Amino acid sequence: MSLSGYNPGSSFVHRVSPGFKIISLLILGTLLFVVPRIDLSAAALAGIVLLYLLAKISLKTAWMQLRPALWIFVLIFIVQLFLHHWTAGVLVIVRLISLLLLASLVTLTTRSSDMIDALEKGLGWLYYFGINPGKVSLALSLALRFIPVLASITEEVREAQKARGLDKSVIAIAVPVIVRMLKMADDISAAIEARSYDPEFDKSKSSSK
Repeated sequence: MSLSGYNPGSSFVHRVSPGFKIISLLILGTLLFVVPRIDLSAAALAGIVLLYLLAKISLKTAWMQLRPALWIFVLIFIVQLFLHHWTAGVLVIVRLISLLLLASLVTLTTRSSDMIDALEKGLGWLYYFGINPGKVSLALSLALRFIPVLASITEEVREAQKARGLDKSVIAIAVPVIVRMLKMADDISAAIEARSYDPEFDKSKSSSK
């Protein structure tokens, strides 16, 4: 299983700079949870779906990003239904779906190396506080990359359990997914350590630009 998650393409969404995508994700993600209106959240979701179409990424791929979290959405809706009102549940679900699709769109249209470079440049100021921006950017990039990978792993496990007649059991699907994700995280950690990866920030190179 590749952690890249990158969906090659030549659309304008692919060509947008990684830095702009990341900043847009932060801003739009924040606005989604600040604006308490279902209509605006729904409009944002429609806009994100449009971006998927413009990026020539199939709606099936978009659905795969959401499918692993369906049971979470249902649980959240039920909680909101009892604590507040069904409209509050719908608002929260629309927000979460929009945020998940937007984050997935960034990873699907951005190469890992480009994302890490953009994050490292943007976090260069951490160097003055004794924090290695390269390591922070790597961690953030991997966190984003795990979103589409989680969707892919869940789909594989679901198909395998379906053959055993266990596709309706949440536990039968959740446990193997968690085990595989933990193993993947451990493998990645071991690979990075084996290569002695240490993304040191080149201050002289940065200051010369």
